[in-house]
Amino acid sequence: MTQFAIRDAPLEGLKRVERIPVGDDRGFLARLFCEAALAAAGWKGPVAQVNHTWTRKQGTIRGMHFQRAPHAEMKLISCLRGVVLDVAVDLRADSPTLLQWHAEEISAKNKRALLIPEGFAHGFQTMSDDCELLYFHSALYAPEAEGGIHPEDPALAIDWPLPVTVLSDRDGAHPLLPRDFRGLTP
Repeated sequence: MTQFAIRDAPLEGLKRVERIPVGDDRGFLARLFCEAALAAAGWKGPVAQVNHTWTRKQGTIRGMHFQRAPHAEMKLISCLRGVVLDVAVDLRADSPTLLQWHAEEISAKNKRALLIPEGFAHGFQTMSDDCELLYFHSALYAPEAEGGIHPEDPALAIDWPLPVTVLSDRDGAHPLLPRDFRGLTP
């Protein structure tokens, strides 16, 4: 049984993962994570942590978050309810796409997920009320390695489709990138 259709996104290492449900008149079963299938797409290591978020209001932005080495992590982001614009920004120092971003609409309906490699910042904007996301992380959260970039940083110029209705104090306090930013090193 094929559980996923995995396609490259425009930024190297970033993958669009589409779950392929198996269904009948009772409903369906869709696999959210399969180590073997996702390892072929670049997943490294175990699932070290799984987080579930709920965001109440349409237009909310959460992000842009990342973890520095040696605690860098991969993330597999799936939407269980609602619709979000999920955004990944390449922060890898050696990357030809440094500071470029890519967005995918993920939703419960389209059963799409985003596989985000180490060295990327991640965030999203809710396109509907009451959005729930499930995050699979390849590394444990390490507060000392946490980093963030202001989601409205002009250096990134992320095209958020809706007016920002909610941005937490924490995310709003993330700094703008310094002019001499050369990327994260492994």
